[in-house]
Amino acid sequence: MARDQFQNLTEPMYYILLSLLTERCGVDIMETVVQLSNERVKVGPGTLYALLGKFEKENIITETQVQGRKRSYIITTKGKEILLAEYKRLITLINDGALYMEEKL
Repeated sequence: MARDQFQNLTEPMYYILLSLLTERCGVDIMETVVQLSNERVKVGPGTLYALLGKFEKENIITETQVQGRKRSYIITTKGKEILLAEYKRLITLINDGALYMEEKL
């Protein structure tokens, strides 16, 4: 059985979806990713639009508005479920690491 490509999100994927909890266009998504990650994660246009295309194809986000070349998007219910699952997975990793690290340090 093939592994679901959105089972574990990369950091850019996670921050893009997080930013799309509010409707945004591409430039705003890139700026929000930088802000949310405290400048640790930066997404260029090539990566952004490739991921937006994949997300849209899988009904994780939906296009909300087109004005010339400017396109806006928002996360779907399916996308929110994926984002929440990733959030919970990351919390589990942190909690497991904290328990193990406390024993070893």
